[in-house]
Amino acid sequence: MKILIVTQYFWPENFRINDLACELHARGHAVTVVTGIPNYPAGRFYPGYGWLRRRRENWNGIDIVRCALLPRGAGGGVRLALNYLSFALSASLLAPWRCRGEFDVIFAFEPSPITVALPAMVFKWLKRAPLLLWVLDLWPESLTAAGAVRSPAMLGLIGKMVRAIYRSCDVILAQSRGFVPRIEQMGAAPEKIRYFPSWAESVFTAEPAARPGVKLPALPPGFRVMFAGNVGAAQGFASILDAATILKSHTDIHWVILGEGRMLEWARSEARARKLEASVHLLGAYPLELMPLFFRQADVMLVTLKHDPIFALTIPAKVQSYLACGRPIAAMLDGEGARIVTEAGAGLASPAGNPQALADNILAFNRMPAAAREDMGKAARNYYDLHFERGRLIAQFEGWLREAVEQRSN
Repeated sequence: MKILIVTQYFWPENFRINDLACELHARGHAVTVVTGIPNYPAGRFYPGYGWLRRRRENWNGIDIVRCALLPRGAGGGVRLALNYLSFALSASLLAPWRCRGEFDVIFAFEPSPITVALPAMVFKWLKRAPLLLWVLDLWPESLTAAGAVRSPAMLGLIGKMVRAIYRSCDVILAQSRGFVPRIEQMGAAPEKIRYFPSWAESVFTAEPAARPGVKLPALPPGFRVMFAGNVGAAQGFASILDAATILKSHTDIHWVILGEGRMLEWARSEARARKLEASVHLLGAYPLELMPLFFRQADVMLVTLKHDPIFALTIPAKVQSYLACGRPIAAMLDGEGARIVTEAGAGLASPAGNPQALADNILAFNRMPAAAREDMGKAARNYYDLHFERGRLIAQFEGWLREAVEQRSN
């Protein structure tokens, strides 16, 4: 098949769509990606990229067409809105001229913003091809949860846009079962919706291997609680620092944070203000392929989200990565994410936004025998293989692509 992927984020930015595109290419499909100029999460263009530089390139056999956008900057509300809208406008108006020829199917990847579906709709109309949308973030609910939009009038307009997008899609993929009722409430026909969770890239399921010439930073000795991913508003970092403050007297417990995001500098400043420099270690971002080497040095992996009904419906993508690596998990989550960790026997879950409960669970991990944590790690990997195995999920996705193409041709 000739597959056109529309995504605001793509390599060298670190998103699961990179892995999906590579696997589709490896399975013999011709893959073209329409995307933006890489600037996530730091908010500035990556080195070597710019308004007029590297607008077309090929990576691992995938043809990449880059559209202009305003970088997200520090991630403030107005700047983010301009970032989202600039890509949607640029990709809708200019990308069709740069993506000539026919495509069998259009696929839109939506971790947020949902405006990425607008240029995908343009391509659907121009190419007369079916459109599949993978919803990893619910709009407008996530906007209110993050406090990004409070105006009822604006939320109403966004809701109308979401309804129009859902009606235009041939298939809608929901990353969590909890998303399905909300997507139906926004006007999507139930027969269009499929449950399609994330998986972990193959680097997480392989045995971690030493990389010659790569030197990881020295991690503090003691009991290591490791968080890997976006340091953003949704992750509830205030609650993480509250838990670290509660456990401040336990000098052997260290919180190792890997990642960047709009809350990183706030977290650094807050950790200094609380005199947590000895226990909270904000190390910044590292390449995806190094993550298993870091995870292997952790005693427990940490996943968190803010307390909000919408976040209770989602499954943070790092859950699958932690499960695949066979590491015990401390989850400060509600709903779906907590259910998976508990059902798997992969760790301990506490309610979102409850730092005391998180601190209690970290102490419980610290005091339990290492063999008990090892058993949790084995249970995590077993659950991953049963529910989130990469090859099976991508084969299922490939089948849905073929089905959509066949239905359109008929």
